[in-house]
Amino acid sequence: MYRDSAGGGLVARSVLKMRDEGIGIPAAIVLWSPWTDISGEGDTHSTLKNADPFVPESMLKNMGGAYAKVTDQKNPYVSPVYGNFTNGYSPTLIQVGTKEILLSDAVRLYQALDQADIPVKLDIYDGMPHVFQTTLYNTPESSLAILKTSELLKEFLNH
Repeated sequence: MYRDSAGGGLVARSVLKMRDEGIGIPAAIVLWSPWTDISGEGDTHSTLKNADPFVPESMLKNMGGAYAKVTDQKNPYVSPVYGNFTNGYSPTLIQVGTKEILLSDAVRLYQALDQADIPVKLDIYDGMPHVFQTTLYNTPESSLAILKTSELLKEFLNH
């Protein structure tokens, strides 16, 4: 299962819900620049708010407020970075750039998965903005990221 940005956060929370409902989880997931904390608590929401050319911080606040009430924004089914992963989770590849506002979301999700002994890899690309894999498609970084995505999926899907 793969998604990017807000869709990446949706996949991450959906897998938590699927696990908790006992309906099975994907063999692996790939998250590109995932928005995993709707509350905006991660430090790069402020430290990189002027570095990200694609995602203005004000847009995240407006979208987060439209998605969930402030009192619900730290619910793991809303912001999966707050989830409990000790009961299992899909092997995960997270890719993110150093010039994007959601960098801390990716790092914090990686740390939560890693601490729960979930197979997880965090790929950080220097100087890259939000969802660079598609917005800067013909760059060496994009090509490498797409190759790594393919390799992970082949590994866990046995192809």
